[in-house]
Amino acid sequence: MILLLSGSLRAGSVNELLLRTAQVVAADAGVRAVRYDGLGRLPHFNPDDDRDPLTAAVAELRAAIGAADGVLICAPEYAGTLPGAFKNLLDWTVGGTEICDKPVAWVNVAAPGRGQGAEATLRTVLGYTGAAIVEAACVRVPVGHGDVGEDGLVADPEIRRRVGEVLGLLTAAGAGAA
Repeated sequence: MILLLSGSLRAGSVNELLLRTAQVVAADAGVRAVRYDGLGRLPHFNPDDDRDPLTAAVAELRAAIGAADGVLICAPEYAGTLPGAFKNLLDWTVGGTEICDKPVAWVNVAAPGRGQGAEATLRTVLGYTGAAIVEAACVRVPVGHGDVGEDGLVADPEIRRRVGEVLGLLTAAGAGAA
């Protein structure tokens, strides 16, 4: 199972839209992909609270990561880095071991010339967690409003093909890690 993590709380986020599309592309390929939807429920990270018993929202996040064979992230850049809510999610993974050695990749949907700060922050924080970054699956796939179909999913066949490649690489890495 591939866990899909959106870094955006915004309704109609292109990042969320890409992950919804990835879920469909995965299903078409016989791969189970599950979107995590608890980003807005996580408490502000406080190291004093990173102990048992964890809050329900943090325990749910860590259980979802632990159950996954791999993690695919799609997060926007905000003010040159990751949005605060998503950085908060990542902070909650540092003290756990669930993401350690777990195959992780990201898709950057930003327009050309944007998103490098978010990628750099992902790389840094995931390094602290011990995640196994699948370099070949970390890609830039710009998604514009014209790429979205009436169903609210990415309709562009080339983008869907690239998302399928990412999922294939992540799935293979997860199978190799098991």
